[in-house]
Amino acid sequence: MEDKYRNFNEKRMVIFNEIVKKYWDGALKSTVDLDELADEIKKKYEFKETEIPFIKNHIRVAMGLDPKGNELFSDELDSMKSSIKVKPPVVVKIDGPCEHCTENSCECAGVGKYETEIYKRSNEPLIVNNKCLSCGLCVSECDFGALADKIEFIPLIELLKDEGAPVYAAVAPAIVGQFGDETSMGQLRTALKLLGFMDMVEVALFADILTIKEALEFNQLVKNKEDFFLTSCCCPVWFNMVKKSYPEIYRHMSPSVSPMIASGRILKRLYEGARVVFIAPCIAKKAEIKEPDLAGSIDYVLNFRELQEIFKALDIHPESLQADEKDQASFGGRIYARTGGVSFSVKTVVNRLEPARVIKLKAKRVDGVNECKKVLDDLRSGKEVNANFIEGMGCKGGCAGGPRTNIDVEKATKMVNDFGEDSFILTPFDNLNIMKILEHFGIHSLEKIMHNEELRKMLTRE
Repeated sequence: MEDKYRNFNEKRMVIFNEIVKKYWDGALKSTVDLDELADEIKKKYEFKETEIPFIKNHIRVAMGLDPKGNELFSDELDSMKSSIKVKPPVVVKIDGPCEHCTENSCECAGVGKYETEIYKRSNEPLIVNNKCLSCGLCVSECDFGALADKIEFIPLIELLKDEGAPVYAAVAPAIVGQFGDETSMGQLRTALKLLGFMDMVEVALFADILTIKEALEFNQLVKNKEDFFLTSCCCPVWFNMVKKSYPEIYRHMSPSVSPMIASGRILKRLYEGARVVFIAPCIAKKAEIKEPDLAGSIDYVLNFRELQEIFKALDIHPESLQADEKDQASFGGRIYARTGGVSFSVKTVVNRLEPARVIKLKAKRVDGVNECKKVLDDLRSGKEVNANFIEGMGCKGGCAGGPRTNIDVEKATKMVNDFGEDSFILTPFDNLNIMKILEHFGIHSLEKIMHNEELRKMLTRE
């Protein structure tokens, strides 16, 4: 593989950085401007003239658009402005790099191999989207630019600059520590407000709400030693694996939406005309918001690596800003970000709801696609798993180990645990912020969450 293709995941962030700066400043107005940008990138990384289509397609993907093969720039800027949403598929293939690739220099032989068979090595990668788990592993492992996920920030810029459109940043629990050891969540809130967001909300708050819902469901559905319950919270990779490959187990899965979806639905209910942007450690969330039964809940998804580049491009330094601190979520909600967090949180509420329960919640926590598949195979075959609550996370370490994080999983996990311990709210049951939300639905008791039809629909998949 030629050196210019290596480390392309970082090079595409440089491309994205340039697009952000130019578009934010109004310097991208025509196809001429896009052509000049492509030429700058060609010269910077010593690409040949014949490789200009590869560069142009990466510019398109960084703008949230589909690649167009060898086509010249034409209506890209108009298409982006007229489109409210970034259209599926999220992961796209870019022609060019594979023809320079050798078997020893490419990771594709092992990526997506056993669980989806979406990535088959030929002259180009083959993506079969109806089998894809949307884990994003193929994108992060292919560092030569043959696969890329669309970036959803450029279409968002006009909304952020429109003072009449309130846009909320809903941040995943794994965000803590991702922008520097000394950067607090309050400083991130200030930085996001500088970008044009109305406010930053911890999605861990909505994880608290769903924890109570799943605890109530566990108490209702697990009555005997043979019963078991799968959580669907957080991870679309886990959910997609169960739904697509294990239909006989799917009936044991909670019908809950993810905390991300719940955050968007509830924020839009509370604030008329609001748009919601989820900020995440992964690629899978970009696909989740486009599922037919969930579409419209979240408008855009940005990942941590992209947000870091946005801050850099716009000369925003969160670590030097005044902090705007708010304590929104419990310890339990915040540790959803790491393996075992969901199980711990649900168990605390189950124990509060029924302290004398005969059948105790006994959790099995698995992370990484291999381990998720193994526990599902065991359940299918009837093998004893010695648990009645099974939590699966597609990434090793949970969301803290997502493919679009800025720090390693060990450090991220420690930061998540520390931030959880900093909360003045121990469990979801103690979170008064939940009661403030529930009052908008006419609910005055946490145990009555599922008695309100409007809220029940918001928290439940069709």
